[in-house]
This record gives sequence, C-alpha cells and structure tokens, in this order.
Amino acid sequence: MQHDVLIIGGGIVGLATALRLKETQPELKIALLEKEERLAAHQTGNNSGVIHSGIYYKPGSLKATNCINGYHQLLEFCDREGVAYDLCGKIVVATSEKELPALENIYQRGLDNGLTRIRKISAGELKEYEPHVNGIAGIHVPYTGIIDYTDVSLKYAEKFQRAGGEIFTGEKAVEIRSGGDGSEVVTSKSTFRTRLVVNCAGLFADKIAALNRDRVDFRIIPFRGEYYELIKEKRSLVKNLIYPVPDPNFPFLGVHFTRMIKGGVEAGPNAVFAFKREGYKRTDFQLGDVAESLAWPGFRKVMLKYWQTGLGEYYRSFSKAAFTKALQKLIPEIREQDLVPGGAGVRAQACDRTGGLLDDFMILEDRYVINVGNAPSPAATSSLSIGKTVADLALKRFGLEVY
Repeated sequence: MQHDVLIIGGGIVGLATALRLKETQPELKIALLEKEERLAAHQTGNNSGVIHSGIYYKPGSLKATNCINGYHQLLEFCDREGVAYDLCGKIVVATSEKELPALENIYQRGLDNGLTRIRKISAGELKEYEPHVNGIAGIHVPYTGIIDYTDVSLKYAEKFQRAGGEIFTGEKAVEIRSGGDGSEVVTSKSTFRTRLVVNCAGLFADKIAALNRDRVDFRIIPFRGEYYELIKEKRSLVKNLIYPVPDPNFPFLGVHFTRMIKGGVEAGPNAVFAFKREGYKRTDFQLGDVAESLAWPGFRKVMLKYWQTGLGEYYRSFSKAAFTKALQKLIPEIREQDLVPGGAGVRAQACDRTGGLLDDFMILEDRYVINVGNAPSPAATSSLSIGKTVADLALKRFGLEVY
C-alpha cells in the first residue's frame, strides 16, 4: 500500500497530526497505524482529563508555546464539533511557608505565558473556592478545565477518515526499511510503502525510533500513576480542581483532586516506576522492559538521585493510609474509608543518557522519518498545536505550502 505519510501511533498526538495534515493538504494519501484494536488505548485514554492552562511551563519552551496555542485550538474544535468540556477553573495551594517562593514562581510564569486572569488568593479566599481545602495561600487559574480526551481523539479520527484518511488498527510496526524515495513499514499483518514516516508511538516512541535511527539518545521510562476516587457521599468535599505546589525538582505535579467531566472525583496520581511499559497494575511485569530501563545509564542516575522520593511513591502505592495522608495536606477531612480504588495510567517519561528527565517536547528529524520522541503532559491539551508543528515539518519535505 502506497502512502505519502504513514503515522505510527493512534493516540491523541498521532490523530491530531493526521488530521492537521489532511486539513492542510487534502490530496495527500495519509494513513495511521495503531497496534491495538482501538484508538486512544493508552496514555490518551488513561489520563486525568484536564485541560491545562500552561501556567507551569517555562516561557518560550515548546511546552508553553504548544500548550497555550493548543488550548485555544482545542476549545475552538470542541465548540465546533460538539465535544463536551467544562472550564471549571482550579486552585494551586501552598500549605506551608516553604512553598511560597515556588508558588510565586508559578504565578510569574503564568503571567509571562499570557495568563492575565490568574489571581493570587489568600487563605480566606481559598475557602471561597474550595471550602474544605487547607492552605495559607494559592493561585486561582480560571482557564483550567475538564474533558474526556478519548472523545476528542475519536472526533479527530472521525474527521480524518471523513476527509479520506485511512486508519488501520491491530497493526504493530516491527520493522522500517528506508531507502530511495521512501520507506517500507512492516507490521504484524501487512507491509506499507510510504514517502514519510511519522513516529507518534508514545510509550514505544524510542522503540520505533530505534527501527529507523542508528543511535537513540533517549529511553522511554514508564511511570505508573494510580488514582483513588471519592465515594459518592464525599464528592462534595471537592468543587472543582485542587493542586498542590509541585516539587520543582521532580517532573510530576503531586497528588491532587480532579472533578471528572462524566462524574466523580479522582484523587491522585502517585508516580511509580512501572515494571512494564503498559503496566497498569502493580502485578504487571515484563522482564525485557525492566532490563531495558535498568540498563539505561540515564535511568540509573535518576534512581540514585531520586531514590528517597521513589521509595515514598512506592510506599503510597501499597499503603492506602500513606496515600490518604498525602491527600490530607490539601483536604484534612479526607479519611481512608472515603477512597475507593480508581484507574491508573502510565506516563512515557523520556530520559537521556546523562540522567536528565526530559521535560520539554522533543522532535527528531531524519530523511525518511519524523520522530516525536517526547510528548509529555500537556500533550493532550496541546495536541492540535503539536499536530500542526509536525504536519508543517512533513509538508516542507514535499515542498508544499505551510499555513
């Protein structure tokens, strides 16, 4: 099968890239491959469903630029296509004096990123937004919202296919043979011929990159985030979204409370090393995945640096009491019996050889392949912006107009 562009990965970034390409150049023959039998099966379908404002991200970074641009594009798309969302707002809460400098830094970043409606609030004002919260100061972020990103992804797919794009599920890419005027992508079922490959494989982005690059200087390390849900009788403790001040040295936001678009309130997630790339349960284990992670020099450095934090996360994973205690920093009234096990997601955390946990988006270009090597949160919020960025890179290969 001959295509102009072949996209590997049926998560929200892959689907957004496919849609942006088809919208810009409808005559191109574009296909998307997904190894599962359904789309949005992994990171996209297992995240917390938050529309991020861009308040945390370094001004001028790809994360900040794509999040803010993608935020507006996402809302316009959902309004146009009838996808439900709710801009309910959130508060970021400092619970101790030592967190105030970091809270101020977040506030300044928000202003630098153009979020003019964020507001510093006092302990008393925190109670006006969330009557049960514990804190000494905070930031109100009215831009933040909630959504179901699976619904968004399926709408991307619908529009892409309606415009003539093709989607093939159950097609796991196992080999890429490049040369001449293009590449052959061999899957578990078929062989596809294409002028350009775009790798949006998420948790397997490094594996796909290794099929087309002699040297891959990053490794995807899987981190599982586990959630509890509040029992129905206690959902009133949370009106919207409540976040702590994140640890600036750790690339996760800490346990928080999130009202969900389809009902209920999530509490979490923690962040523990997963013993399988798609290991959603504590018991999931795959020797090859573990060995690859432990063999990576960068991850060994990460373990040495963060071993205390990591042990704390594992302790919370196995101790409901410890998880509850972490949540009580924000809402002291929470009790163990108020929490029931929720879902879990696995984050594709890219790690370089030196031990750096890559925080920004990373795109690697070769003659035949564009690899989206790192697309961490807020990739879902940013998806249409990231998709346009990747689509523009692809179109330049063909000498086509970018607009």
